[in-house]
Amino acid sequence: MRPGLTRRSALGVIAGSAVATLAGPSAGTAHAAAPASPGVTYRNTLVEQRADPHINKHTDGYYYFTATVPAYDRIVLRRATTIQGLSSATETTVWTKHAGGTMGSHIWAPELHFVDGKWYVYFAAGDANDVWKIRPYVLECAAANPVTGTWTEKGRIALPLDTFSLDATTFAVNGTRYLAWAQNDPAVGAGTNLYLARMSNPWTITGAPVMLSRPTASWETAGGQTVNEGPAVIQRGGKVFMTFSASATDANYCMGMLTASASADLTKASSWTKSAGPVFASNAATGQYGPGHNQFTVSEDGKSDILVYHDRGYRDINGDPLNDPNRRTRVQKFYWKADGTPDFGIPVADGVTPVRLSSYNLPDRFIRHWEFRARTDANVSPLADSQFRVVTGLAGGGTVSLESANFPGYFLRHRNFEVWVEKNDGTAVFRGDASWSARSGLADSAGVSYESSNFPGRYIRHFDQLLRVQALSTATDRADATFYTQ
Repeated sequence: MRPGLTRRSALGVIAGSAVATLAGPSAGTAHAAAPASPGVTYRNTLVEQRADPHINKHTDGYYYFTATVPAYDRIVLRRATTIQGLSSATETTVWTKHAGGTMGSHIWAPELHFVDGKWYVYFAAGDANDVWKIRPYVLECAAANPVTGTWTEKGRIALPLDTFSLDATTFAVNGTRYLAWAQNDPAVGAGTNLYLARMSNPWTITGAPVMLSRPTASWETAGGQTVNEGPAVIQRGGKVFMTFSASATDANYCMGMLTASASADLTKASSWTKSAGPVFASNAATGQYGPGHNQFTVSEDGKSDILVYHDRGYRDINGDPLNDPNRRTRVQKFYWKADGTPDFGIPVADGVTPVRLSSYNLPDRFIRHWEFRARTDANVSPLADSQFRVVTGLAGGGTVSLESANFPGYFLRHRNFEVWVEKNDGTAVFRGDASWSARSGLADSAGVSYESSNFPGRYIRHFDQLLRVQALSTATDRADATFYTQ
């Protein structure tokens, strides 16, 4: 048994899930409608040497992108009609650091927001004469297109405590606008904490700020740094989720999360609950280190939630991590658990992002590996056990192969007509066994069915939860062999 996994009994369809309907004479063809959040894929890395990324999908049909540049000297914007298009979109400098004085150094973590009909960039900057005198500032643009519009300085966000402060972000809940940020309070201790305050306009807070989180756990203080920073907010199902980054900005960097009810008083620390551990962290198997400073956006069809973050493709760094220019912008779809909380999974490997494959006739169940046997289960944990990258087939000929997200180099393959997740051994037999012809779903053309490349006429199907490769003859067989990408 793999470390971290425990034996589980077979899981049935969860009560309260998608309602099943009958689509044939037997109960074996019961199914739900195609998923509300169909599969979507991107190719990482999205943008090289761009840290602290922020992607804003606007009502004009464009995605707008900004991030920290390695020189720490300017604010850049890109726009494209697709997320992937941001990779090659023209980058425009819309503001440059001052030659001296305030806003003269360390231009960090810009965020682009559209508030009350105008564009605003929130960013942190140091002083040319004191580069660590980091404070939050705001720019404003009234033009429809912020890339070509004129930006004016609204100045520094006045905070009651005049200390190291950065990573300001804004969001609204039930009509009230808030500012969240990271700041050092010498009276509390070293490092940065997370704070929240209401806002009277897009560059002014009102009322006394509240400290929401102080880094005290080992996963918040690793690498010799006491850090909570980079807050980002997403709302769903009456809950407010605030992710944040913790620990040193090397491979220890990770994401935590605060949760509150949208109906609670968000300016009370007691309204928020912190995750017991990181919700997104380095993964040696996929070669991704120090993921963090995230934001959220949505897919082009508006049906999938997308995690935007930076990381590095290597663990070891020479010197100060802040002098290493190779943090890069990445994106991947994330999912929602049955309890309504987000599941970010793991930072996936470079290249195409994975999908999940749900059963047509048992819609709460997903293809997953369990002790490397392929099966269908509900409530899969860890999430990555049910994520597969659809890549060019190992056998070629227009086929595809399904590569495990958390075991790169391992593929769904059939052996004795049972489906396993196994490491590619480089043989022709393995290549044939791990290659599939993707067909329109046999029970629903909106789905997909996978036909064996070396045993034509045999398809992946679930039977007693286990995946097998079999010839099909009945409506139930075809239903069992049909899956939806999510």
